[in-house]
Parts: sequence; C-alpha cells; structure tokens
Amino acid sequence: MKVIISDDYQDCVKTLDCYASLARDFEVEIHQDTVTSIDEQARRFASADALLLIRERTPISAELLARLPNLKFISQTGRAANHVDLKACTARGIPVCSEGSATTAAAELTWALVMTSMRKVHLEATRFKAGLWQGHLGTGLQGRTLGIAGYGKIGSVVAGYGRAFGMRVVALGDHVTSIEAAAKDGVETETDRKKFFSQADVVCCHLRLLPATRGSITRDDLLAMKPTALFVNTSRSEVVADGALEAALTAGRPGFAAVDVYEREPIYNADHPLLRFDNVLATPHIGYVEKDTYEHYFGIAIEQLIAWRAGRPINLLNPEAWTEHAAR
Repeated sequence: MKVIISDDYQDCVKTLDCYASLARDFEVEIHQDTVTSIDEQARRFASADALLLIRERTPISAELLARLPNLKFISQTGRAANHVDLKACTARGIPVCSEGSATTAAAELTWALVMTSMRKVHLEATRFKAGLWQGHLGTGLQGRTLGIAGYGKIGSVVAGYGRAFGMRVVALGDHVTSIEAAAKDGVETETDRKKFFSQADVVCCHLRLLPATRGSITRDDLLAMKPTALFVNTSRSEVVADGALEAALTAGRPGFAAVDVYEREPIYNADHPLLRFDNVLATPHIGYVEKDTYEHYFGIAIEQLIAWRAGRPINLLNPEAWTEHAAR
C-alpha cells in the first residue's frame, strides 16, 4: 500500500524517529517540493493509496480528488483541514484523519522574533559580519506593554513569556471566550481596538483563521500603533487585511514588523513585498518547524495511517465516510 508525502521542504521526514513505523508498513514516496497546478498534483498523487499531508501545504480540492481514483485515505499532520474538501472526500468514501494539539514551538518562535526585533539582534549581527561595530539602539521589554490578538493556546503562552519579562500584558477582547480565558489567567483585556493597538509596544497576533477573523486586523488598526512599536504575526497572513501591513509600515506605524506567515507559500527568490522592507524581519513559516513538534505531528499522522490500514481509523474528521465504507 503506497503513501505519498509532498512538501517535505527540508527532506527531514525520513530523519524522524517515528518514520521507521511508516516505512515498515507502507511503500513511501516523498517529495521535497510543492506542485500547484491540478495537472501536476494529479500526476504526482496518481499512484497513492493514501496521502500524508504536511499541514496546509497542499490543498485537496474536489477537482483533484476526481482525478485520483486510487486514493482511499488522507492522514493530516496537525489539527488543520480547511484546505481539504471534506464534503468531496466523504462523497468519495475517503476518510480524513487529523489530530494534533498545539505545542510551544510557535510561541517560542514568536518570542524569538520579539527579542530579535526589539534588540535589533539580526541587524547588528549582519553589520558585524560586514566589518562594522554598533549601529542601532535596541529597546528593552521590561515595563512595556505587550498586546495579544488571539488569546488562545499559543497566545496565552506568549502572554506568560511577556509577564516573565516584566511586561504589562493586554489581550484584545474581541470574543467572549478570549475575555474569559484572559481573565482566568489574570491578564487585562481591552475591547476598544484603537486603545488596544495604540497602547502596545509589541502586538503579537495569534488569531485562528476563521470567516470572522479573515482580514480583521485592518490598516487603521496598524496605523494606530506607535512609530516605535513592533507587530508580530506568526498565525496566518490572511487575518491581516490585504496590503494593510505594507501600507502601515510605509506610513511608519508600526515602526517594525516580524512575520512568519504569508498568503501564498512557499516563496522563492524573495518574491514578496514585505521582503523589500528594511524594517521587517521575515522568516519562512518556521513557527511549527521544529524537531519535537514534527515528531508529535508526524507520530500521530502515522498512527492514523496504521489504524486505518488495520480497519480501526482514529481521529476521523468525516466519520460518515468510514461508515459508508464499512457498510460496503
């Protein structure tokens, strides 16, 4: 039985401890690149009995499924399936399994970006390698205000980091659950968006991408920030209105941004407008790309494949697909 894995950018899946159980039970084909056209995807996945998807890197549409008659199962790394047409999978009797609780990897990267940006570590390191000495005056964190947009599993961890560094932490209270969760942790909330963005020295975005959050951070929100402030987004690029961050940075509010997510990925040849800004620290979506997180996500995804092959699927997103399969 053949499993195809695409989008393994670092060619690292085979190095994971959990990979041995996959290679033992399945014929495995791994690709390091991403193909985007339906024709290319159909050719790549034509022989697959099952797909193991790495987060949202490859969308699985109804059009693609119609061209994959051999496909019987999809195992997803992490708890993410908005890129998979579940209705089409169910109609085809293809079970989709996904599970993966949040790890601290994204929160840790967020804080690394905060520290690097505020103290200008990357800029100073580049200058030093170029033969120069001190050139920038960094900014400390103690006593300053950290704003958290999206107070969930990751946002709450970042809030804890901020408090450990002596910062005042304020959560954007745009949902009742955010307010309740923040209050439980003793974190302030602010429902007035202008006040939230204007008082923060650092805003970290951890919003989930939902219909209600798509484009919810606007140009006006960002322009309300201080010219000395930092905006960090390690969640999803689409929660920021199209072009809003570029426009705000051009206007000088906020004064700096650190970004790990983009509306289209992967990006090669520096083909993104944010990469042309000197006041942007950009990383290639590495928030969850970390050894322990990969072992966690892939370990579960491989368990899902083994359980499905044994006729006892786990973590089903569309159980009706398996019910119909069993009935046949």
